[in-house]
Amino acid sequence: MTLAVDHDDIAELSAPFRRELLAHCYRMLGSVHDAEDAVQETLVRAWQSRTGFQGRASLRVWLYRIATNVCLRALERRQRLPLPSALGAPSRDPEAQPVRSLPEAQWLEPAPDLLFGPPGGGALGPAADPAAVVARRAGVRLAFISALQLLPARQRAVLILRDVLAFSARETAEVLQSSTTAVNSALQRARAQIAAVAPDEDDVLEPSEPGAREQLRRYLRAFEGADVDGLLRLLRDDVVLEMPPMAAWFSGRADVIRFFASTVLVEPGQFRNVLIGANLQPAFAAYGLGADGLHHAHAIHVVTLTRTGVSRIGVFLDAELFPVFGMPMTFPFTADQHLHD
Repeated sequence: MTLAVDHDDIAELSAPFRRELLAHCYRMLGSVHDAEDAVQETLVRAWQSRTGFQGRASLRVWLYRIATNVCLRALERRQRLPLPSALGAPSRDPEAQPVRSLPEAQWLEPAPDLLFGPPGGGALGPAADPAAVVARRAGVRLAFISALQLLPARQRAVLILRDVLAFSARETAEVLQSSTTAVNSALQRARAQIAAVAPDEDDVLEPSEPGAREQLRRYLRAFEGADVDGLLRLLRDDVVLEMPPMAAWFSGRADVIRFFASTVLVEPGQFRNVLIGANLQPAFAAYGLGADGLHHAHAIHVVTLTRTGVSRIGVFLDAELFPVFGMPMTFPFTADQHLHD
């Protein structure tokens, strides 16, 4: 028997799933803006096809089928790039000017923590145990999202549904309108490729750990004070720096410091920073000093902190990301998060 569902019903029933659908579409597409568009289209399509929802299947699975198909169609039209470090070798001339930019490229973007639910819980409620919390965080870190962008679209969908969202093989097959055999085969291939390209982050510090908070404060003080030596002491030997839309990226403490010293950290007071959260990682919004004497939106920084120092620095040079994180375009403003020396 077909379950009668009207417009108000489907809107009300779908509302609790909106945020987790947004997170799903972000993992698929690598952009909060594109994910917002995909969720809007998903809800419209859900309303348009509401008479086809018979109630025999889970509403959640039905909505994920629509959202995943919307994302797969979007990926047929354009492919978002991962982070620069996934596309080639690092630059070996950190003092070269200028660093080449690819403004036309659609790079991976960071996402606000709010997209992934409240701290300590998943999109469907509180996490059952600490292992679930760790798995949830690992599934949204930028390095993992970047690695996802290297997978074929359907393999990407299978990996997200099975390993991140814990869908069963049967539910995943239903979402993709495929067979469990095909799903299991795609999952095996996707896991193998992810294992080959995703960096090992076993020793990553969570943002709430005391060691991480102190490390981040020292990092930001060094950045605001143009303290190159102080920053040097915080970086791991194998630290990676990447700066979309710049195609060049740098690997190794010596090259990263040479770039910062010659290009960025040339004078104290050039930057003011405000703590934010991105991809459940430590992050801050950096405001750069302009000719008018004000600090303007410059970049969103996402850092990976480990027990042995800073291992990755992602600098997203796109002022349009500031509204995504609820940040104004100029500084100063009232912000308790600002780190004063």
